[in-house]
Amino acid sequence: MSSQTVRIAMNGVTGRMGHRQHLVRSILALRGQGGLDLGDGTVARPEPVLVGRSGARLRALAERYGVDHWTTDLDAVLGDDSVDIYFDAQVTAARESAVRRAIAAGKHVYCEKPTAAGLEGALALARLAREAGVKNGVVQDKLFLPGLRKLKRLADDGFFGRVLSVRGEFGYWVFEGDRQQAQRPSWNYRAEDGGGIAMDMFPHWEYVLRELFGPVRTVQAHVTTHLPRRWDEHGTPYDATADDAAYGIFQLDGGIVAQINSSWTVRVHREELLEFQVDGTEGSAVAGLRHCRVQHRGTTPRPVWDPDVPADGRFCEQWQEVPDNETFGNAFKVQWELFLRHVLRDAPWRWDLLAGARGVQLAELGLESSARGCRLDVPEPVL
Repeated sequence: MSSQTVRIAMNGVTGRMGHRQHLVRSILALRGQGGLDLGDGTVARPEPVLVGRSGARLRALAERYGVDHWTTDLDAVLGDDSVDIYFDAQVTAARESAVRRAIAAGKHVYCEKPTAAGLEGALALARLAREAGVKNGVVQDKLFLPGLRKLKRLADDGFFGRVLSVRGEFGYWVFEGDRQQAQRPSWNYRAEDGGGIAMDMFPHWEYVLRELFGPVRTVQAHVTTHLPRRWDEHGTPYDATADDAAYGIFQLDGGIVAQINSSWTVRVHREELLEFQVDGTEGSAVAGLRHCRVQHRGTTPRPVWDPDVPADGRFCEQWQEVPDNETFGNAFKVQWELFLRHVLRDAPWRWDLLAGARGVQLAELGLESSARGCRLDVPEPVL
């Protein structure tokens, strides 16, 4: 087989997500397996170029993983004709400017979400990419999780009948940083740095709901900061100015109602950190990151409310596990493979910067809904 090198400028790989999921478990994993088979006798061999602000941290990563090239000069990378793709996993506040520069330099663009701090900026990026004729994509990793892929399989097979409702629970307790170190970076809790769980998670819920059940038509949210004081990576206390919990009700096409709680101030009493329950006329399912369990109409028990009599058996044991029936790869890596095929062989792709703008819009409307105490319509954004 012949080989084709694709050079990828990766900005923000010193952060948790950029490092673990995108660099190590996606691009370096592809490199480790010998490249990506493009299906036409060619193997694409990704070559990362690490980009960021801290030369010391970039050098350490490059030495650790055997990466040949790293730099703190983004403009030099964007001016390098041998670089094919620009990837961005920086803090939200820095993303829009860098992606604009990458598009202007004629690079194909793939980036984390949210794509910008607001809808206007997100739409501007999508418009610029279309005008420049560069291929572009936004990470929508949850679509490729094993549990949600099983849920999608059920929906496509008509298992649910008419879907009535979706209930989602996401989150865990993120320590304040005083007695135990926080599991998330401090910028997540500063609004001035682009933090906040609504802006972080509502873009996820937009594409999950759209792809599995239908587009969101209205949103009513309550967004709050439960823990107003936290400690940063250096042990210095600071005021948490961004929301750490968001409670949303979304109405979808067909009258489907979705309720999703997102919180960094909740202790977990469920099997996975993310779970969705879907109820339909013919059956129900509960899906997490990896597992999915179902209860069909024909096997649904007949509970009777009687608080004076102990429940007969455990309700969770009355559900059936959905088998894998296929091998599931890392969700981030799977989407990277699709994007590389899109760039190199024009394979179908729909998770573009306009899709990213829809996510930003839902987060922005959720925050506005909370501030105004009302339900808001969610129109389809147009370029």
